[in-house]
Amino acid sequence: MAESYETLGGWFEYLNSDCDYEKWSQYLLNKLKGASAGRVGLDIGCGNGYFTRALNRAGYQACGIDISPAMLSVARQKAAKEGIRCEFLLGDITKLKVCGKAHFAVAINDCINYVPPSKLSAAFRRVYSSLCGDGMFFFDISSENKIRNIIGENLFGEDGEDISYLWFNTQTEEGVKMELTFFVRRADGAYDRFEETHFQYAHREEDIIALLKEAGFCRVETEGHLGGDKAERINFFAYKR
Repeated sequence: MAESYETLGGWFEYLNSDCDYEKWSQYLLNKLKGASAGRVGLDIGCGNGYFTRALNRAGYQACGIDISPAMLSVARQKAAKEGIRCEFLLGDITKLKVCGKAHFAVAINDCINYVPPSKLSAAFRRVYSSLCGDGMFFFDISSENKIRNIIGENLFGEDGEDISYLWFNTQTEEGVKMELTFFVRRADGAYDRFEETHFQYAHREEDIIALLKEAGFCRVETEGHLGGDKAERINFFAYKR
């Protein structure tokens, strides 16, 4: 999966700029404050580090973790540019191992959709083990409805000044295969072409809740994106106690 982000990793935050990162991060911070979360956290699947930076600006000690070296390279550059001192580590949620215990972990913007159903149990157990006794795990998924009916077999694309892409989707039994072609502008004005393949799994809400409880989380709550409906995105809030 790390190789899937060789090109996208450098442009991920830029290409997702329309998702209103500021509003999304404020929602996350409000949830953490409402849950009286401790100050030490993990941002799993941190990508280019937007939420890691937001957490640290808000006074948390958050470490960003991602499976993609390309993602992490940009994350470190952005944090340094903004004068934010935080750690970014290469890691896989299904094999997660950290020094010490965190008060909370977050996994924002589809991280869990990249985990195969056969590895979800291992992922949740790893997160559970990384948290202190009253720790909490907040994450989201693109809903089964979104994977099946919105992404589906559809074609997406964008024509930008510095980067353009075509995004072809093919349904499979477990989710959707995403084939992306990027055209990235060079300094001389010519464009380089890159191709990547991604796979997102269509997880069911009830299956995730069951696996979280099997991993040891005693309480699980859910709601839709930013507190709205669950048509496209579902948020999970899992507590060790």
